[in-house]
Amino acid sequence: MSKGSGIITFKEVSFEYDATRPILKEASFVVRRGAKLTLMGQNGAGKSTIFGLIAGKYRSDEGDIHIEPRTTIAIARQIIPREEMNQTVREFFENCFSEKIYNIDARIDKVLEVVNLAPPEAQTETFKDREIGSFSGGQQARLLLASALIQEPDILLLDEPTNNLDVEGIAHLTEFLKEYKKTVLVISHDADFLNAFTHGVLYLNTQKRQVEQYNGNYHKVVHEIAAQVEKEKRQNAQLAKQIQADKEKINYFSNKGGKMRMVAKRMREDIEEAEENKVDVRKEDKTIRPFTIEPHADVPLEVLKLDELTVIKNHEPKQMGCDVVLKRGEHLQIIGPNGIGKTTLLEKLAGGNATGEHIADGVRIGYYRQDFSNLDFDKSVYETLMDSMREKYEEKMRAIAASFLLFGDVMKVKVGSLSEGQKGLLAFAKLTMEQPGLLILDEPTNHINFRHIPVIAKALDEYKGTMILVSHVPSFVEQIRIDEVLDLAKLKPKKK
Repeated sequence: MSKGSGIITFKEVSFEYDATRPILKEASFVVRRGAKLTLMGQNGAGKSTIFGLIAGKYRSDEGDIHIEPRTTIAIARQIIPREEMNQTVREFFENCFSEKIYNIDARIDKVLEVVNLAPPEAQTETFKDREIGSFSGGQQARLLLASALIQEPDILLLDEPTNNLDVEGIAHLTEFLKEYKKTVLVISHDADFLNAFTHGVLYLNTQKRQVEQYNGNYHKVVHEIAAQVEKEKRQNAQLAKQIQADKEKINYFSNKGGKMRMVAKRMREDIEEAEENKVDVRKEDKTIRPFTIEPHADVPLEVLKLDELTVIKNHEPKQMGCDVVLKRGEHLQIIGPNGIGKTTLLEKLAGGNATGEHIADGVRIGYYRQDFSNLDFDKSVYETLMDSMREKYEEKMRAIAASFLLFGDVMKVKVGSLSEGQKGLLAFAKLTMEQPGLLILDEPTNHINFRHIPVIAKALDEYKGTMILVSHVPSFVEQIRIDEVLDLAKLKPKKK
């Protein structure tokens, strides 16, 4: 089969989880062999589901999905499921294959080099015996990517591969994908990353439940879609203006009688045709409404003091000295490379049990955790938000939820069934209700549609409580007031 042929073909494919959650309706598109494409659409639209249909995880309700014979497919997932966290590195990679791979250790070594996660030579064997749950979020992101690459697939499906990756990790992945000779489909909201190697877009239109194909990079397609929306709006506005003018003439002619009544009748027929010619303007990519996270009353002047902490150096925990005092309203950014212990530090700070941590009495903590494991996945969205309210007013809760695009049947859905992007929006809705005096945020842009990010940045910039932020997205951090930066890589061992 030649490079330009279709390796994936969807022909009039329909799929829905149930009657309230349609994903595709008679959708058709073709992916050429060797193509590198972005799969684009708003949070919860069903992008990951399309990956599942390609990989055979789901079966279409109607239509035909054709994958070229003998084609191998691998997905680099967004997150590692909880039930896999106690697997060793070796077991994690062995489970990528349906049959025993006898040279698995050599393949693991090779793929860890590719994702820039290779341990020092002396630690190679102990590294493979480590449990997956012991790795940082950024390291787990690299392991997820490696789990797909180790299979050397003909079709590589990447679901938010830059989440939790630092700048070095993203650059390393970008260079790899530029050189990758096979077919790649990527779900990502990182425009700069996508523009570096993709040359087309599959756009999931949630209004029509169709997949539209565009040539060009991410920025070009976003601009093209926006221009199309404006064109449709102008077309409808012109038709509406003409229809109103014709209606006024009809009223005039109808009162004249005789031949004028026949003119009025023909004009009514013209109006009906004009109404039919109105286009259904797409309602894609809704943006969350501006919001405010209000701190609770009586936040003390000095909120948090940190005089030592634990970092990971050469895969070993080390006690480091520091001198951090955060006052009411101050914003701290914590930086450092993947694996140094940022997420572990934030988790312990949120729990109030970090080494060297002193939090003032009465300070309410709000914690945005990157894996959302502090949400109860068995509760519905409705139950989660009602539980978060200080005063239980359902009408107010629903208004806040709707501002984060959580409404209708979504309110009945269990948290575990939401997309990762929807979980992120739920977490922010929850924080607005909790009114924290200390806000701890671990990679809050992961999985979030790029249209929402400026709104979130503005809310955090204006937050009047004390904030601790970890983010690998410079363009996001630039929009937020940061009063102090703590670089974990520059800390010195604590003096005894």
